[in-house]
Amino acid sequence: MANPEFDPRLTPARADLAAVHLKGTIDAPHYATAESKVVTVPVAQLYAVPDSAAVLQTELLLGERFDVYEEKDGWGWGQATRDGYVGYVSLQAFEDVGADPDHQICAPRTPIFAHPDLKAPVLGFAHGNSLFACAGKDDRYLQLGVDQGWVFGGHCAPMDQFAEDWVFAAEGYEHAPYVWGGRSSLGLDCSALVQNALMMGGIGALRDSDMQEKNLGVPVKMDADLSGLLRGDLVFWKGHVGIMLDAQILLHANAHHMKVAREPLAQTVSRIEKTAGTITAIRRL
Repeated sequence: MANPEFDPRLTPARADLAAVHLKGTIDAPHYATAESKVVTVPVAQLYAVPDSAAVLQTELLLGERFDVYEEKDGWGWGQATRDGYVGYVSLQAFEDVGADPDHQICAPRTPIFAHPDLKAPVLGFAHGNSLFACAGKDDRYLQLGVDQGWVFGGHCAPMDQFAEDWVFAAEGYEHAPYVWGGRSSLGLDCSALVQNALMMGGIGALRDSDMQEKNLGVPVKMDADLSGLLRGDLVFWKGHVGIMLDAQILLHANAHHMKVAREPLAQTVSRIEKTAGTITAIRRL
């Protein structure tokens, strides 16, 4: 494959196969047309190779779509349509695309009930930013799809309705476990926290911290004393990102606490510079 400047995380191209829309841009012996699928499980894992023992790259959420360019040995290789991430996902996580989603989950996590009753058996949990086409309403509950479970309507919103304060949405993930590559309230990493919160605020964001550093907001001058920061500023290190809650406190999913935690920025800087170096950028949306 030519053109090494294309990010393999965002470019559906391998040495042997590429998406047909890349023909003429990237050389490959074969090109494929996408077959769109939709995620039908609460969380689906995406890997760089077709092996569930490999390092987790990211996760897809219920209702998200995935363009499949190859199906082989139970794996689909393709690209997530929401944030463009490329990789391998188990085909068991997908079904053919049905009705377009008209609602989204706006809480970090909500139970899926077998029927619209708070005492009904819980079938699982849907996570923030999951999408669904509402198939029915009953009192305070919405049906995730035909013959599927029900969720509390207060944890849902129409597709065009978003959180007024995306930083407050991020705070809803506080104490969630840190999981490398995770993207749900059951476990997520630093850039997933940023991506999830921004999505809840109606702001699109790429998946990894280096992508976010390049594409989100505008740069903020870094004063030596770290003064002048505002709520919602994003602070970046090599391989890490956090969200300012105010002028002094940072919220971030991190491997030191192994959870989403808030702490003074100065304290975080002192600890991280011993392993990952100094702050590389501050970006303001």
